[in-house]
Amino acid sequence: MPDTGAPATRGPEDDVVDLLLAQHARVEELFLLVIGSTGETRRDAFDDLVKLLAAHETAEEEVVHPLARTLPGGGGDAMVDERLAEERQAKETLKTLIAGGVDAEGFDTGIILLRDAVLTHARYEERQEFPLLRQHVPADRLRTMAGAVRMAEATAPTRPHPSAQSAKGNLAAGPALAVIDRVRDAIRRPSSSG
Repeated sequence: MPDTGAPATRGPEDDVVDLLLAQHARVEELFLLVIGSTGETRRDAFDDLVKLLAAHETAEEEVVHPLARTLPGGGGDAMVDERLAEERQAKETLKTLIAGGVDAEGFDTGIILLRDAVLTHARYEERQEFPLLRQHVPADRLRTMAGAVRMAEATAPTRPHPSAQSAKGNLAAGPALAVIDRVRDAIRRPSSSG
């Protein structure tokens, strides 16, 4: 089954935690594909991974993290600030890997380091942030948040932009960066398949 690179989506009955967990699983699959393949397959899997990570993190920064800051018993600002610092570091590493390309010296080491950092980050969210969402946010609001995440992903940049590292930054710069990224993707796509 060909991958479109689109973020993992589920049915409207799923809530934001279900959606984000499905995306974490897809991220893990894409890392395995990038690490275990070569040539065009590796390039395509890496492109899909980059797009999914950019959309996923943008949506979390706009929708999930602001709410998580307000939840009781969750460490609020400190917990979210830790997740944002992890995301910022991952974006910087990803930017470096994109600049060098999948055939660059050091890509294999870099992608493994990135995988480890991203999956550790995902596990922290799964163990800290997501249980708080389930505990303190009504189920209907969690389902509504899934729709908000999908909307944020639809307008998210397709590349990491570490400077847009907050809900305000994403809302201000995200749509313009998304347009630029999508034009760049459209221009590059024919040359990579030819």
